Amino acid sequence: MGSATTQAQRATNAELAGAKGLDLAVASQLFHSARVVGSSSHLSGALADPSASPQSRRKVVEDVFGATFAPTSVSLLAFAVEQRWSSAADLIAGIEELAIRVVAISAGAGTTGASDIEGELFSFSRTVTANPELELALGSRLGDATAKGALVDTLLAGRVSAGTALIVSSIVQQPGERRIRESLSRTMRIVSDELNRTVATVTTATPLTDAQAAQLIRLLSAKYGRDVSLNTVVDEAVVGGLRVQIADDVIDASVSARLAELRQRLAG
Repeated sequence: MGSATTQAQRATNAELAGAKGLDLAVASQLFHSARVVGSSSHLSGALADPSASPQSRRKVVEDVFGATFAPTSVSLLAFAVEQRWSSAADLIAGIEELAIRVVAISAGAGTTGASDIEGELFSFSRTVTANPELELALGSRLGDATAKGALVDTLLAGRVSAGTALIVSSIVQQPGERRIRESLSRTMRIVSDELNRTVATVTTATPLTDAQAAQLIRLLSAKYGRDVSLNTVVDEAVVGGLRVQIADDVIDASVSARLAELRQRLAG
């Protein structure tokens, strides 16, 4: 990611703080705009052209989307294209990130709680990982985008929140250069960042009890200085204990890791 894109993304995300009426309808329109821009090299080039004035780029947004989008959606999209992005692809990814953050904000203001989105995304990611045929169907750039969205809608109908369904349906329709698992991981990071939370992936041989999960959350939150939410993976291969991963940090207190260390020592 270029420095121009980093600054543009930071400014665009910050614009959400003062925005009103952030809901799933706005998020849906932002996702839609990302697909429209991504499908037209002429439009994406015009909106990401650093030689064009910010005012002219804003006018393009207003001309293309102003008649059908909510004022909040148009305002956020116009602000985004006024920024200087390193490439058209970065602009499209930036609009998509904006949409994901709006979903997180919308869910946090509702009754279901945004933490459900993190868990639901993680669960779906595990499903994709365990099913190569599904991963290929959703991740192939050769497949029809609308058909992918319809497949996700069928798979997730009644099983996840509306926000999660919207996110997954949208990202599979425009994977870009990322694999579907990478897109889901990126999405989870964005949601967690918007909620000022850190996500820990915990691998254990048996499910954690509520008390164990609560204790682990307290310990990790104290260690990292911010709220931590858990995504739990049950894997009998760890034998006992647990393995915790937060971003690039790994805390491996599993029996399998200790046995592997012991085997290395004996071999040495």
